[in-house]
Amino acid sequence: MLIFIYFTEKILTMHQQSRRDALKTLAMGSGALLLSPGILLAGTRKKDRLGVALVGLGYYSTDLLAPALQQTKNCYLAGIVTGTPSKAEAWKAKYNIPEKNIYNYQNFDTIANNPDIDVVYVVLPPSMHKEYVIRAANAGKDVWCEKPMAITEKECKEMIDACNKNKKSLAIGYRLHHEPNTQEYTRIVNQHLLGKVKQVDCAAGYRDDRTSHWKQKKEMGGGVSYDMGVYAIQGARLGMGMEPVAIATAKTSTTRPEIYKNGLDETMEATLEFPGGVFAHIKSTFGENTNFMNISCEKGDIKLAPYSAYNGIKGTSPLGEINTAYEVPWQQAKQMDDNAMNIMQKKPMLVPGEEGLRDIRIVEAIHKSADTGQRVPL
Repeated sequence: MLIFIYFTEKILTMHQQSRRDALKTLAMGSGALLLSPGILLAGTRKKDRLGVALVGLGYYSTDLLAPALQQTKNCYLAGIVTGTPSKAEAWKAKYNIPEKNIYNYQNFDTIANNPDIDVVYVVLPPSMHKEYVIRAANAGKDVWCEKPMAITEKECKEMIDACNKNKKSLAIGYRLHHEPNTQEYTRIVNQHLLGKVKQVDCAAGYRDDRTSHWKQKKEMGGGVSYDMGVYAIQGARLGMGMEPVAIATAKTSTTRPEIYKNGLDETMEATLEFPGGVFAHIKSTFGENTNFMNISCEKGDIKLAPYSAYNGIKGTSPLGEINTAYEVPWQQAKQMDDNAMNIMQKKPMLVPGEEGLRDIRIVEAIHKSADTGQRVPL
């Protein structure tokens, strides 16, 4: 750009030179720029859509994220990372993914050299989240990580530190923070439109009959507390509009010890204590289908059922119905579009790593309370 300005000024000051001669001088000094203006702008042009690479091609990527990325406006499916060659071939054909944008877990780090990939979305079992979030950040990519963020609070901190060190953003895949019905009930709570919250009751669960999924393997981050438990914890925190100060009581159990082995929890129940001596009672389970939230306020109750599903979220309150309708996978598309826009506008993530860390801290405290039978301060 400086070359261009220099020769333009030269043209304006060369009064003794004809226009033709002046243009000839400009062409000789910056011919390459005149012939290929894209070269001049390549380093400064901003993208209007970000390329996303999905790491892990299980159910969530296959059935929800990839279809959602066909609907997004601010980002698109640019690449994949998989350890299964047959999956790579199928996705390549279905989504027209260039060969150079297909990686496995061994050559993943070379993604650093690919300008097509702006964001790496880690959709792996929780035990693998820390490794691939850190590797993605070290490769210079912004990172999205599916929930639960990790297995321990320490791992969460290391993931956050790696992204901060590399000056890359980190967002956790909490789709409900982007969801309009969730935003509506939290607005009512946070603005105290029904007075103070007196109590929250919520439950999230489904019947899971699998025996060898990562959710049934402790070493991979299995157990209901990390999966559906995070939804229940989020329900308590968002429903209260404040952070808990302690786990008052907690209990974990299983009715199928042949599946949920070595202390792995099929069902988790806990009472979270909040400032002012108010409590939230939560339950998460792989043993039954349940999904509801009741927020008891001074001026009436907010009730939602379901409150954390992929669609169909609806509820009531004294202020009216809460029921914005949409189809699957709208939530995932909205989440990724919001996150991509914030990256492009250099704004903070709506759900940063710190939000995921808070939930894992609570999960660890719930397990400690269940093991000891004691109240555990947070």
